[in-house]
Amino acid sequence: MIRLSATGPEGTRSVESARSSMHRAENNTDLIVRLEDGEDLVRELARLDVDAAILVAGVGMLREAVLGYWNGTGYEKHTLAEPTELLSMQGNFARREAERIVHCHVSLARKDGTVAGGHLIAATVHNTAEIAIRRLPGITLERRPEPSGLVGLYPTT
Repeated sequence: MIRLSATGPEGTRSVESARSSMHRAENNTDLIVRLEDGEDLVRELARLDVDAAILVAGVGMLREAVLGYWNGTGYEKHTLAEPTELLSMQGNFARREAERIVHCHVSLARKDGTVAGGHLIAATVHNTAEIAIRRLPGITLERRPEPSGLVGLYPTT
């Protein structure tokens, strides 16, 4: 999970002070964003003012992607340093008390056509990333700790 708080899965960082060249268009329910080469995908998603939404789709390219696999006690991390095609991206935006949490999974294709996927922990945009988000008016998405160590999603109206 990506947390907007001062301490995230990769340590302390200040997302509010980061500069972005994100392009965006939105209405009451839909938000389309385009990120440019070199932008921190994780940070930019966390900076969006979105608390209850589904991440519908994402395409483009990433590099320095860190993917996680939940082994029952924690995330095993795997890094794909080379540029990869972002084939698919889905997830959700929710709240855990004062924190905004973005839970995102991706499928990435290497140059040779092999595909890797998993929980997105970190990534840098390579060339571009185009992302579609659907807000959920009237629905609250809350994250709560569970005995497994994960933070479960609890939707309410």
